[in-house]
Amino acid sequence: MKTEFKFSNLLGTVYRQGNVIFTPDGDSLLSPVGNRVSVFNLTKNTSYTLPFAHRRNISHIDLTSNGNLLLTIDEDGRAILTIFPRRVSIYHFSFKSRVTALRFSPNGRHFVVGLGRKIQAWKTPLVPGSDGGELDFAPFVLHREYGGHFDDVRHLSWSGDSRFFLSSSKDSTARIWSLDPEEDFEPTVLAGHRQQVRGAWFSSSQEAIFTVSEDGALFRWEFVTRTQQQSGDAENAEPEDIERWRIVQRDYFMQNVKLKCATFHQASELLTVCFANGLFSLYELPSFSNIHTLSMASSPISTISINKSGEWLALGSAKTGQLLVWEHQSESNILKQSSYLDTMTTLSFSPDSSRIITGADDGLLKIWDVFSGFHVATFTEHSSAVTGSAYSRRGNILFTSSLDGSVRAWDMLRYRNFRTFTAPQRLSFSCLAIDPAAEVVCAGSHDSFDVHLWSVQTGALLDQLSGHEGPISTLAFTPDGRMLVSGSWDRTIRTWNVFDRSQSSESLQLTSDLLCVTVRPDSAQIAASTLDGQLTFWDIESSVQQATMDGRRDVSGGRTLRSRRTAASTPGTKSFNSITYSADGTCLLAAGNSKYICLYSVSTLTLVKKFTVSVNLSLDGTQEFLNSSAIMSNGLPRDMIDTDGEASDLDDRIDKSLPGAKRGKDATKRTVRPEVRVTAIEFAPTGRTFCAASTEGLLVYSLDTAGMDDFDPFDLDIDVTPQNVETILQQKQPEYLKALIMSFRLNEKQLVRRVYEAIPYGQVSLVVRDLPRVYLGRLLNFLASQLESSPHLEFALSWIGEVVGVHGRYIKERAGQFSSELRAVQRGIDGIGKIIRNLSQRNTFEIEFLCQQQRDTNVPLLTNGHGTSHGKADEADVDMADEGGWIGFD
Repeated sequence: MKTEFKFSNLLGTVYRQGNVIFTPDGDSLLSPVGNRVSVFNLTKNTSYTLPFAHRRNISHIDLTSNGNLLLTIDEDGRAILTIFPRRVSIYHFSFKSRVTALRFSPNGRHFVVGLGRKIQAWKTPLVPGSDGGELDFAPFVLHREYGGHFDDVRHLSWSGDSRFFLSSSKDSTARIWSLDPEEDFEPTVLAGHRQQVRGAWFSSSQEAIFTVSEDGALFRWEFVTRTQQQSGDAENAEPEDIERWRIVQRDYFMQNVKLKCATFHQASELLTVCFANGLFSLYELPSFSNIHTLSMASSPISTISINKSGEWLALGSAKTGQLLVWEHQSESNILKQSSYLDTMTTLSFSPDSSRIITGADDGLLKIWDVFSGFHVATFTEHSSAVTGSAYSRRGNILFTSSLDGSVRAWDMLRYRNFRTFTAPQRLSFSCLAIDPAAEVVCAGSHDSFDVHLWSVQTGALLDQLSGHEGPISTLAFTPDGRMLVSGSWDRTIRTWNVFDRSQSSESLQLTSDLLCVTVRPDSAQIAASTLDGQLTFWDIESSVQQATMDGRRDVSGGRTLRSRRTAASTPGTKSFNSITYSADGTCLLAAGNSKYICLYSVSTLTLVKKFTVSVNLSLDGTQEFLNSSAIMSNGLPRDMIDTDGEASDLDDRIDKSLPGAKRGKDATKRTVRPEVRVTAIEFAPTGRTFCAASTEGLLVYSLDTAGMDDFDPFDLDIDVTPQNVETILQQKQPEYLKALIMSFRLNEKQLVRRVYEAIPYGQVSLVVRDLPRVYLGRLLNFLASQLESSPHLEFALSWIGEVVGVHGRYIKERAGQFSSELRAVQRGIDGIGKIIRNLSQRNTFEIEFLCQQQRDTNVPLLTNGHGTSHGKADEADVDMADEGGWIGFD
């Protein structure tokens, strides 16, 4: 089995902190999710997570105006520069201190960052030229440094010509700066607000400046001239004209809560402001006309962004983990996703590997689409933590167990709960299992030592299996459905013949409390994980222990901040809470309360690969060694002290209960530092993907991550260049096969598309027939991407038909080699079919509606070419419209 699993996507988390931004085309939204960045394509309804990761949570992100370069900065001031279209990070840089603001210039030549009270202007590694720009991989070059603010800079914005920029600070002022020294220009202070300025922007004409403060005040500044009498002799003094920026208009939002963030769209003069109670309002400037006032949630809105066209607004709430994209013209939601507030506890794949079901401690069940990355439905019936979930083999029924004492069955076609199973006495169920036929569902509890069995058809309690002497921790049916395997804290595994009349059971003795048990897909072997970190393998038929493996050193990793031990000696992380077999049974995946996921070979009992869940130091349990420099004189770790924001630990001396006290930490507020761990793990039925429910979210690892978006040239020589490909296409008799092979060897997506669209329809069969088989995988991957993005559907389908007809036997004999490519093609064809079916149904409904309207009103529906009415039209008339010469609807 291949072990080249790579990180593919992060689900379950859509926004954590920092700012969100739109791409220049306005079709995609970038959102920081912890120490990673997720990209949501709003037009194609897909999402993906960029492959790089910071050492701490990301605080600021920004894109250049052409969308080529992405700059992300974490809480420690460490930055990563990424080529966004290629998803490749090219440079790491440290600003040496915490960054409070970031903004690229409109021309992309420079960017400015706020470093506390200072501002620095840097040259970006983008050197514009006559051909539109070339990337320079040299380190950042400091252009200028500015100083003058008395408190942290919170917001930066540029003028349209990239010559000036504005800074907003917590010192209640905004300042105007020039990128380069300008004649007769001096940095200007815009003072007049009573609280910190949240944002400042130039107008579209750059003749006015708008500033917004935290107390809800909006000021409009203009460069005006006033006449003032000169000092000196009153008779001989002449009046003097003084030019300066002055407040010409004051407006107030009249809200009783603080203004949290704001954004301004220069082209449409549209200002959007967000408040601490979840309200956001849209105003047209300079008239200060209120267009909309709506509420996103009861929690404060942390960030807001607007796309280039000014149609879509993106709002994020760090407290609730919500992300909303709203179109103000149609007053509709484009995107509405939310993160889990509590830890995910369970996950299950659908039989076709297209959906993932997750449950959490807050009782919510969410359905995630693997290909799009969005959650499609949420179930809220459980009133307590969800502890187990299992799909039926046919995929139409989902079963879940919860600490609220219920086991529920869900109809996955209609998305509803159609049956609830309960025990005679009140129990909190901790695990769940169903037989392959989905006729019997069983559950175990920590409160009772019995296994409860119910009939799915009738909902009646069939039996209570007794035999364990401790709480039930795990349950599993064998894939052939003959036996039920249960594990308990009494250090035993029991196999039950639940469908035999005798219902006999056999006990397998272990050396420690059982945490998890899984059955190999061929129903021949059981793997068990115990509290002492041992993995034990048993033969089901003979009940003989086959092997034992010690995994304590493999899974151990990560120390907490308060721990005085290294990661290798930290207790509590040396066992596997979740284990699962791969689809072919050759590998075992195991994870626990640590930052590692271990992949073992079952035949050799060796560690094949070790996956690191997170390197985010903002989480507890990611550090390996003790660092004495991070310990303060009082013995507390330095990272536990919050030095930022209004709830700073440095202001503990201020009592918030005193009248007038606004700063200081609320001692009654519960603050918890999340600890990295993996609560559940499962392989997809296809064996090409596995998922892990962790503290950071739902991590997806896949073998199918490589595609046409990656620059992966092979078999290159000096003659294989894009210029030579273009030369071949411009010949009188182009050699299309040669051009296609050269483009595949370069593996540049735009070049492959150029050659693909240049090949005539009549030449497709000839090109496919002579194409070397080494390029079949790349061709199928490219055709799959064309099915999702290109409007030439018939052309792409004809290519696929030729490939299958000519090379079908070769592909079938090597189905494993082409499995990812074939799934991509099938996904594209299914997507086209779904779109066409929906479009056909919509057209059918519209035609039926129009025909019915015509019958009800008795108005002529169709006319002939001379404009003469044919009277009342029926279905026969509509069907014969082409033959009768009618030209359409009147």
